Amino acid sequence: MSAEPTRSQNRLYEVRLDEGTLPRVAADEDHERAVAIFDLVEENAFGVHGREDGPYSLTIAQQDSKLIFVVRTQAARETVADFVVSMTPFRPLLKDYFLVCETYYNAIRTASPRQIEAIDRERSALHNEGAELMAARLVDKVEIDKPTARRLFTLISALHWKS
Repeated sequence: MSAEPTRSQNRLYEVRLDEGTLPRVAADEDHERAVAIFDLVEENAFGVHGREDGPYSLTIAQQDSKLIFVVRTQAARETVADFVVSMTPFRPLLKDYFLVCETYYNAIRTASPRQIEAIDRERSALHNEGAELMAARLVDKVEIDKPTARRLFTLISALHWKS
């Protein structure tokens, strides 16, 4: 009988959105948010500098053009970190990312596979750029790896998608 592998303490076990501070969205946009949260919780590396008391719960709220992140421990629900991330540096990138995503969704219906692949490469490059920006904005606040930065950027883009 083999033991089940233990999961790292430096991870998120839960991600919550403060629905009172985020704009209400249509059902398909709400689904995108739920999928982004599921993917993030399912696989992540997330640690709080100087602490080893995870796993953690992350609550994200919005105030004006800023996102507020509140990190709590699982055991005591103690707040161990809270910080604000301005969305201003993300705006031009999100604008480009949404434009390329829209182009991609439209291309799926009419473009050749070669054209779709080219658009998807651009979308992926912008997604990587967003993940790098996310990691840079959080570097002095929490410890995350590249895949977690990508998943956080996915969630942030789902929070700001405009139909």
